[in-house]
Amino acid sequence: MTVSPILAKIPVMIFSRKTFSIASVAVLLLGLVWIYASRTAPVDPAAQTLSQPRKGFYAPDFELTTLDGETIRLSSLRGKPVILNFWASWCVPCQAEMPALQKVYQEYRAQGLQVIAVNMAFQDNQNDALAFVAKHNLTFPVPLDVSGEAGRSYLIQALPSSFFIGSNGIIIDVIIGGPIDEAVLRSQAEFLMKEAN
Repeated sequence: MTVSPILAKIPVMIFSRKTFSIASVAVLLLGLVWIYASRTAPVDPAAQTLSQPRKGFYAPDFELTTLDGETIRLSSLRGKPVILNFWASWCVPCQAEMPALQKVYQEYRAQGLQVIAVNMAFQDNQNDALAFVAKHNLTFPVPLDVSGEAGRSYLIQALPSSFFIGSNGIIIDVIIGGPIDEAVLRSQAEFLMKEAN
């Protein structure tokens, strides 16, 4: 069989095993160089403390003044489990669940449980809030959210709203609405206490 003169002029490259191995190594090295050049800088774990008012995220921090005139900062409670409750005196479910919240606090505070009941003062009357606290004999801190900033950072749209925060500052559970049954509060408190140990 005769090869046409045109086909005879086309160079034919035949790779030997040696040239194929060299080409493979070169492609591999180029890939490694590309991966190294396009890598992102390592992130400091402290910079990864994203806070969101959702389960699995760090609880948004706030600093508020209590009815007693004391300043309370949520982040200062790290190392302790926290039940964070948002309420108002006119809220009927808040009125119904507050005795159970006080009872659970009484049972677990010696073990380190913290209860913070943020009064939505920008939607409430301070005298009514004081009367509410006195009526229910509340002994946990009751900070006033006068500006509504804490409520906004927790995306509060319904009262009561409760956030169960582990000792590491991460939200373990969220319950919007109420009233929350005493048995549910107790089981949440026990879970928080177990997680803290």
